[in-house]
Amino acid sequence: MIQNSDGLGKKIQSENGDLTTHEFLAFTLGNEEYGIDILKVQEIRGYEAVTRIANAPEFLKGVINLRGIIVPIVDMRIKFNLGTPTYDQLTVVIILNIGTRVVGMVVDSVSDVMTLLPAQVRPAPEMNTTFNNDFLIGLGTLEERMLILVDIEKLMSSPEMGLMDHAD
Repeated sequence: MIQNSDGLGKKIQSENGDLTTHEFLAFTLGNEEYGIDILKVQEIRGYEAVTRIANAPEFLKGVINLRGIIVPIVDMRIKFNLGTPTYDQLTVVIILNIGTRVVGMVVDSVSDVMTLLPAQVRPAPEMNTTFNNDFLIGLGTLEERMLILVDIEKLMSSPEMGLMDHAD
């Protein structure tokens, strides 16, 4: 089970209290490397043209038909204000299972799956950035690499994304 530890990130513990590892899919946006819980990932696909939706926010690129399921596609570079996105052969769409919804997110590239111990996950520093710290799990470190660990379920289901139905 994943438990919050005083709002300083997430502490990863198994049901019997032993510290366990956690796997994150590593991807890049601009010059930064991010990680999301591998258990939220359904599949990884190459970028393909999307059907635009009128009056949608700029970060919502449109929708695709994925085996009969209409999937909204979010461009994370636009969402995080990381400059004008370019789409090339490395650009991928990570298909996520968020609650009962399927959502796609466009990233620059996917590198690998990293297994981190709790000691390798540090609390995210408090910074005034365009990225809301509420959506960060922390910073994962493995040798010389540092991953910005994103709580992708919390981010994609947030009201500001507008992808989920929210009960009042």
